[in-house]
Amino acid sequence: MDPDTRFMARALELAARGAGETHPNPAVGCVIVRGGRVVGEGWHRRAGGPHAEVFALRSAAARARGATAYVTLEPCSHHGRTGPCAPALVAAGVARVVVALRDPNPQVSGRGLRLLRAAGIAVVVGPGAALARRLNAPFLAAMRLDRPYVVLKSAPTLDGRIATPAGESKWLTSPAQRREARRLRRAYDGLLVGIGTALADDPLLLPQPRTRRPFHRVVLDSRLRLPPASRLGRSAHEHPVWAVCCEVPAARRRALEAAGVRVLQTAAGADGRVDLLSALRALKAEGVTSLMVEGGGEVLGACVRAGAFDELRLFRAPLLMGGRGSRPAFGGPDPASLAEAVRLRRGDPGPGATHELWYPDFGKR
Repeated sequence: MDPDTRFMARALELAARGAGETHPNPAVGCVIVRGGRVVGEGWHRRAGGPHAEVFALRSAAARARGATAYVTLEPCSHHGRTGPCAPALVAAGVARVVVALRDPNPQVSGRGLRLLRAAGIAVVVGPGAALARRLNAPFLAAMRLDRPYVVLKSAPTLDGRIATPAGESKWLTSPAQRREARRLRRAYDGLLVGIGTALADDPLLLPQPRTRRPFHRVVLDSRLRLPPASRLGRSAHEHPVWAVCCEVPAARRRALEAAGVRVLQTAAGADGRVDLLSALRALKAEGVTSLMVEGGGEVLGACVRAGAFDELRLFRAPLLMGGRGSRPAFGGPDPASLAEAVRLRRGDPGPGATHELWYPDFGKR
């Protein structure tokens, strides 16, 4: 492995430590190397806190002069909640900067690289780019999509069922799979379910371990049926809860808002329920840039039919349910032909994962 690849791999490893706490910022790592040895390391730990380059430069101190800095995303050049990182690298006397990805944020987008080059610093872009894109897929997508980055999570039997005809579903998957699914939630701004799931399961919908940042729990609730006394309603002051509706019964709205639930009204679809794409766009406008969708089957099916998802995380249970009345993992209207089916390509969920990762290939529908 050449030095640029090796040290960027370490920077990406550091960046991953911040995943789940940096939203809406990207997860970024930085390694400073002088004479072939690491002299400083850092990663972005939480939104609003110092960036990765700041921690790495503090660690390296005077040893940063003449060194190479490996950064997983283009150093920023603008003032936000913290100071810009590109000028900090210049001031520290770094001689070379290796960047995995250019930042698509219009406030950065090449400005940091130009500032470094103008200061006489050698700049290389590209090592580790594929893994850097994967690590920050929601952040990168937020720059081009008019909806949040959407990850579908389903836990079906081997024959694609999630409940018996009577609705029994606890538990199809193993404790290890359920723990992994709750950890995955941390990588996104929030979680979305339909009102049927909220009423049937009375879930809390929080990640484990909990995030220090706000974690948004969203219920598609056309007629505002979510009880204020539900676990979601009772915990709305701790972590945000959104009820997305298209009808607004005044008394129900007041009761939910009194409990701390945020009510968001959007357009109705042809079936009279919340229009999925309108709901996603409204959530993006409110600052929710990534969502895991956990059900039920009708909501997951609606995302598939609308082409409104970017990943599928599939936790298969080693069961066969059979029958005609058991509930499918992906509901909604049936496709008229195979041409309407969404084709998928397999991804790598990471070492030790108990689930499958799939990406939609909408170009091959």
